[in-house]
Amino acid sequence: MTRRTLAVMAIAVASSLCAGSVCAQVAEPVATVRVDATPGHAINSFDPDSALGSSIDVLSRTGIDKVYSPHIVQESLSAGWGPISYRNNTELRMAAWHWTENGTWSDHAHQSGYFTASTELKEPTRYILSYALPHRGFSTSGDRPIQGPTLTYWKSNPYLTSKFTGESDALHPQWVVVDLKSERAVDEIRIAWASPYATSYRVEYWIGKDALDFDRGPQGEWKTFPSGTLTSASGGAVTLKLAEAPVSAQYFRIWMTESSNTCDEHGPDDLRNCVGYAIKEIELGTTDANNQFLAAAQDPSEKQHFSYCSSSIDPWHSAGDVNASGSAQHSGFDLFFTSGLTNNLPALIPVTMLYGTPDDAAAQIAYIEKRGYPIAGIEMGEEPDGKRALPEDYGALYVQWATAIHKVDPKLKLGGPVFEGVNEDITVWPDTQGRKSWMGRFVAYLKAHGRLSDLSFVSFEHYPYDPCTITWKSLYQEPQLTKHILEVWRADGVPKNVPLMITEDHLAPGLTGPMSTIFAALWLADNVGSFFEGGGAVFYHSPIQPEPVRDSCLGWATWSNFLADRDYHITGYTSLYFAAHMINLEWVHHRSGVHQLFPSSADVKDSKGNVLVTSYTVHRPDGQWAVMLVNRDENSSHTVRVVFDDSRARRKASFSGPVTLVTFGSQQYVWKNDAENSHADPDGPPVGTVVPETRDRTFVLPMASITVLRGDVDRFSWGKDRRIN
Repeated sequence: MTRRTLAVMAIAVASSLCAGSVCAQVAEPVATVRVDATPGHAINSFDPDSALGSSIDVLSRTGIDKVYSPHIVQESLSAGWGPISYRNNTELRMAAWHWTENGTWSDHAHQSGYFTASTELKEPTRYILSYALPHRGFSTSGDRPIQGPTLTYWKSNPYLTSKFTGESDALHPQWVVVDLKSERAVDEIRIAWASPYATSYRVEYWIGKDALDFDRGPQGEWKTFPSGTLTSASGGAVTLKLAEAPVSAQYFRIWMTESSNTCDEHGPDDLRNCVGYAIKEIELGTTDANNQFLAAAQDPSEKQHFSYCSSSIDPWHSAGDVNASGSAQHSGFDLFFTSGLTNNLPALIPVTMLYGTPDDAAAQIAYIEKRGYPIAGIEMGEEPDGKRALPEDYGALYVQWATAIHKVDPKLKLGGPVFEGVNEDITVWPDTQGRKSWMGRFVAYLKAHGRLSDLSFVSFEHYPYDPCTITWKSLYQEPQLTKHILEVWRADGVPKNVPLMITEDHLAPGLTGPMSTIFAALWLADNVGSFFEGGGAVFYHSPIQPEPVRDSCLGWATWSNFLADRDYHITGYTSLYFAAHMINLEWVHHRSGVHQLFPSSADVKDSKGNVLVTSYTVHRPDGQWAVMLVNRDENSSHTVRVVFDDSRARRKASFSGPVTLVTFGSQQYVWKNDAENSHADPDGPPVGTVVPETRDRTFVLPMASITVLRGDVDRFSWGKDRRIN
């Protein structure tokens, strides 16, 4: 028996008992929910079958085998989400992926170089493997990279050189930032160059703080050392005296603008071996009284080691760099598309861009289309802001990948940049024009190159809260956080005709206890409603697969809609599952067409002005109006009446005929924090009733709950006196 069946039964049972609580008049102030139902006043429209979905992320090989079982697929779909987005954790972890192992290496003899997968339709793909990048060298670029057997030297991405961009290398400077974790005196640097090396570069130090914090914005500026500018430089191991007196700083940068274009250790047969920049080692320090170099030493009391962040990484790798451990794998596209998990709807899929090649991305799309699998859109790369990639570099790769993919199918919709979940604009070091906005500069790059039409959508992730600081009052922030970031992207220059999409979404970037309490359900309802209210186009909540409970800073929880044991056996449901039910099976009507969203609000606030009841109203293709009400009051219920206002005709109305009322909240779900035995008791499902028509009908919203009211509004009766204030 599915949860949907249980909910229908609950509605029937509650209907027979309606003389009691949920539909009764109570002696408390009655608030008004006002819906601006004026024809033409809809603020958004969307089809749930393309606009309300979930996602699948990285799994172990065992996890893939378990999750794609018919039972788990059926359970996953029972939450009601429509389409699905495929998340690319491999590129997130700074690695190359082989979406099939059938393909060719650029250096066939050594099974190494740049891999291009084959479009041949052989055995269906079940698993996708990751490959560590040897040319990552010392670089982490801001993420936790997949480890491999060999780290050689750092080398920049060849696709960012003039041979591929058609632009001067000076327009795509490559760089390495050394973070010494605290301020240290520096007046000398040692660089062990590999080939190709920089012939023009400068060495700089950062005045300020947070030089690499692109989320909150770097605070300060780069200053070139007095003797830090070099032209016509040679390679090899060099020691440079940067200043007469040491400079105290935490961050130091090598900024490279011209290459020797000499070939690396892999030889001249492939042009990609001979462009960009490569460094084996960097040391910063001072010169002592005897003119001896003293390297900056790691303080034993510091937990973090010096780190090295780079502008880009060469995707060169070899067969021996494969991660064959069975962990951190992705679902093969054949398994993904044929399992039923896509709901027989077009799926949003990724191509690797930061650590891939345009030929391989084009081959992936050609393969998927040969199989006849439907594609909703293609996300280009993964979280470039988290890799500290500058927008012009991302733009240069985007243009090359778009060209290659559109040769396969010019109709495909491409988008990105797949930002990390941020609440404010992403700002970076200013360019020569003083511009800091990442998105603004990316859009400007596409415009300047006549390629803005290749940006069919803008996608980003939404993780609004710090996982360890969430309180109940954090709920009050969500509608504003979602709407604000949508406004930010538009202000950055994203054209109005380019849809904005959340393609990965949850409370926080790290596991936290509120993910499994009733808090998460209320947050998700507000998250979805405010996203569409703010003009968003497509929303994917994460993840669709079951996950076991784990400990976190605020209690035991799971990321998922489901409770599961370590073998992925579903043992229960979380509040997110029931919130998804309320959104997908009560508020909207899947498989029916376009819904119109109208403005609505409730006049329920606390003494501090916090909005306690939020409201989201859709007019559905079946003619019914559905009002989703979120009572964020943790301790009290609220009684409301609903007024539909046609300001043009100067008429008001209420629901006509019976109203279906379905509610889910703290009376139906209580999380028990009990280590690995954590679970909910009670654990749902939503409870419903049919409220008959009365002269002045009101509805009770239980404390900490989501309630959906659904019924007809007879516009022809609007001229009648319905005693509505």
